[in-house]
Amino acid sequence: MQDIVYKLVPGLQEAEIRKQREFYHKLGMEVPGDIKGEICTIKPSVEAVRNGETKAEDTSNKESTEEKQEEDHDYHRSDEQVSICLECNSSKLRGLKRKWIRCSAQATVLHLKKFIAKKLNLSSFNELDILCNEEILGKDHTLKFVVVTRWRFKKAPLLLHYRPKMDLL
Repeated sequence: MQDIVYKLVPGLQEAEIRKQREFYHKLGMEVPGDIKGEICTIKPSVEAVRNGETKAEDTSNKESTEEKQEEDHDYHRSDEQVSICLECNSSKLRGLKRKWIRCSAQATVLHLKKFIAKKLNLSSFNELDILCNEEILGKDHTLKFVVVTRWRFKKAPLLLHYRPKMDLL
């Protein structure tokens, strides 16, 4: 909805971003990341394209895009974090060298399966089951969901077990 308003009212987005920057500057606070790079990623107006004014702006826009990409390489470090202890629940697999990890709460059980398979040199991540409280976790469950639903009143770290997948016939 806001994007439509910005397209209909010329200069509104730039003015709002400028006001937000002035506000944070006046308070002596650092400008949040989503406001820092926004002004650089605003698309040139239709009138500027018609007048051929965008050619000079293209080089500065490319530079600002590269800076924005550097800022985007956060790799979810600013997300809520979950501490996990990964233990092997089978004699058929070996344990991990480092069983304690910390990762984003947005990571899924599938991410953990791929991580464990890579560390143990398994041919496929589909060969693993990950369990919490002796219950197999679905591959699309986020770690936040697992903590909230299955580790609710227990202290960190989240204790997860892995084992070879068992085919039930």
